[in-house]
Amino acid sequence: MHAKIPSGRLEGLLGTDAGLTEADAAGRRARHGRNDIVEAAPPTWWMLARDTLRDPMLWFLLGTACLFAWLGDRVEAIILLAAVVPLVGMDLYLHRRTQASTQGLASRLASSARVLRDGAWTSLPAGELVPGDLVEIVAGEAIPADALVHSGEHLQVDESMLSGESLPVSKRSYEAGAQAEDPSHWVAAGTRLLTGTARIRIAYTGAQTLYGEIVRLTVQGTQARTPLQQAITRLVSKLLVAALVLCVLLAAIRLYQGHGVVDALLSAVTLAVAALPEEFPVVFTFFLGAGVYRLARRQALVRRAVAVENIGRVTCVCSDKTGTMTEGRLALVHRQPAAGMDGEALARLSALACRADSGDPLDIAILALAAPGAEGATDQTADPVHVYPFTEGRRRETALHVDDAGGVLAVTKGAPETVLDLCAMPESERASWRAEVAGHADVGHKVIAIASRALEAFDAGADEPGDGFTFGGLLVFADPLRPGVREAVRACAQAGIRVIMVTGDHPGTARAIAREAGLGDGDPRVSTMDELGQADDALAAVDVVARAVPAQKLELVQRLQRRGEIVAVTGDGVNDAPALQAADIGIAMGGSGSQSSREVASIVLLDDNFRTIVGAIAEGRQLFRNLQSSFAYLLMVHLPLVLTAALVPLAGQPLLYLPIHIVWVELLIHPTALLVFQDPPPPGRMAPADRGGRASFFGRRAWAAIVLTGLAVTAAMLLVYRSGMAAGDATHARTLTMATLVLASVTITAVLSRLASRTAWVVALGSLASLVLLVQVPALADWVHLRPLGLRDWMLVSAAGIATGCVALLFTARAGRGRRRNQSVPRSV
Repeated sequence: MHAKIPSGRLEGLLGTDAGLTEADAAGRRARHGRNDIVEAAPPTWWMLARDTLRDPMLWFLLGTACLFAWLGDRVEAIILLAAVVPLVGMDLYLHRRTQASTQGLASRLASSARVLRDGAWTSLPAGELVPGDLVEIVAGEAIPADALVHSGEHLQVDESMLSGESLPVSKRSYEAGAQAEDPSHWVAAGTRLLTGTARIRIAYTGAQTLYGEIVRLTVQGTQARTPLQQAITRLVSKLLVAALVLCVLLAAIRLYQGHGVVDALLSAVTLAVAALPEEFPVVFTFFLGAGVYRLARRQALVRRAVAVENIGRVTCVCSDKTGTMTEGRLALVHRQPAAGMDGEALARLSALACRADSGDPLDIAILALAAPGAEGATDQTADPVHVYPFTEGRRRETALHVDDAGGVLAVTKGAPETVLDLCAMPESERASWRAEVAGHADVGHKVIAIASRALEAFDAGADEPGDGFTFGGLLVFADPLRPGVREAVRACAQAGIRVIMVTGDHPGTARAIAREAGLGDGDPRVSTMDELGQADDALAAVDVVARAVPAQKLELVQRLQRRGEIVAVTGDGVNDAPALQAADIGIAMGGSGSQSSREVASIVLLDDNFRTIVGAIAEGRQLFRNLQSSFAYLLMVHLPLVLTAALVPLAGQPLLYLPIHIVWVELLIHPTALLVFQDPPPPGRMAPADRGGRASFFGRRAWAAIVLTGLAVTAAMLLVYRSGMAAGDATHARTLTMATLVLASVTITAVLSRLASRTAWVVALGSLASLVLLVQVPALADWVHLRPLGLRDWMLVSAAGIATGCVALLFTARAGRGRRRNQSVPRSV
């Protein structure tokens, strides 16, 4: 939550019931802007037109359609123009998919609010709110902006969207002089009021809200160019130059062979479009956006796109303890009743020393223990008649209860050394209890003591009861490990990721939590930075760094990086900013983290949970595997397409592909590359890390598999083309070749994706359906300059397609066997 009240915005309004006038609201809106937390997306038609105009395929279709219209072939021109429709439809579909994350964020926000304007309560669109507005919220409504609680009782807010915590959070009114950084006074946009009716004073609107900041960071993070994206741009530029040179050469050769200017121009343009590698940056950008969206679904918001690229390469995680590996709350782990008292009786007694409305985490934990239905539940429902509250000087809290007979029971809870001194007991017994307390403290547990005493009468003006208490026992509390952390640590170990817990706690406390989390195979090696010395090799044998200060956290990150580790670091405070910035992946806490830590971090966790970090790494690794599979598919299909488009005309044969055929192939390639290879991480395990370099996609085995598969498909296509030309029929030869290419594309898709998703099946069957329709339906075949095939032709084409699939399977399987030696081989290659 916010740590301060904005100066000037609420001046003269805090503590009053005054609202704003319309004139004042208009002036404030002019200064601070509208309360548009998630900016409305530009019109879909404009974004579609802008993106489509960048597609070279559009200009290819328009240019060749104009060329055929000029030559008088209107049917061909109309078909090419009609191909614009599915092209635009695909762009629209993909555009809507990439907008899903922002639309989901906007759906959590209030659309209207009840606000006091000109002395009257009125309903306004939430976008009209300004700082200083007094707004009334009833149970079930969303909070429209970040605000201070003005009034309300028994208020509870669902903050799960911002913090990831499912439990309601209590809120109370802000009063002059109170600590502004106390989150109990603040409510935030994107949260929802669960109980009570609240009046709130708007402090921050629009992009200045916490929710707006997260949205802004998410949008900005997807715009940064990553090293891999830059490498792809360089590759595409080189391929583009090579394609243009080849096209000019092909046109010159066709002219030299006497085929005419139109034939030379068509052959050059067709080859250019076939060879143009525009899919690579499109696929990469789409996968990057999918990665940002999938990480957001795991409660990890990406601020910089480079994080999506690097998160999967992390080899070491330096994690905070409190609130990240643990829940950041107190929970009872042990009860030690005194002689003559059992655990249930101790729970009942300790509940009498607590106040339900105190908000004290200790009281909440004890009352949860003694709640109706819980073990040791108490039937005590009466509130204490008097309470002597806890102070640092007294180090205890005492509550007085009066029963029906008029008897008074004083129950005190507090620091064990303080409570033990109030109790009448032998010194040896007191020493024994103190030893028990010391043993619990050594492992980082919080211990409180409970004692009681009967009084003769109740006197509100009397001093707090002193000596003469009867010792009841000890309650031992700890910050429990978050659910799933132990399994997440085990998954990291299996995936080759080191986990180092970094904490400022005592080594004994750190060791206990680390052992419970499974660090060091249950026997964690704990050290301080001072004990590790200056030798970087000493870091190889440490699981926990205790007593760490922020400067030492930065030093730890730098030393691990010098050892070749790719380091992810978690942090939540201002002092963590240097370590977060120095890390390969800085991960800030969205719920408890400071604004400065979120600003320098690459990823913001909404739930502050270590398990989310591990899930993000798994997503990053799988995303890289998916991207490799998609690129492998593009290369395996484009290589034979380009080679046959160049070799057949160079040999003096009729043009193999006409523009409409390139359109058909591209309409098959695009959805396959973009949609088929979107596998989620396998449950319970991670893909292996990529260690092939920050901008490396494939190892030598993978490249060999790609090139050999592409050459095998090329050979099959040239063979069936030669078979068709044996009868002197160019159209028949073209049909055989196109059918072989489409079947090869389907078999490669099946090999790489293993048809593991519904999308893979739909795309593969759709490709086959397009082949059958465009070849076997005479009217359609005539439009696309093909000819229906007979049974023997289909047997020949099927044999060629199956053979290329077997070749792809053979080469990719051999590449996969080398994955352990070369981690840059993709999952399916």
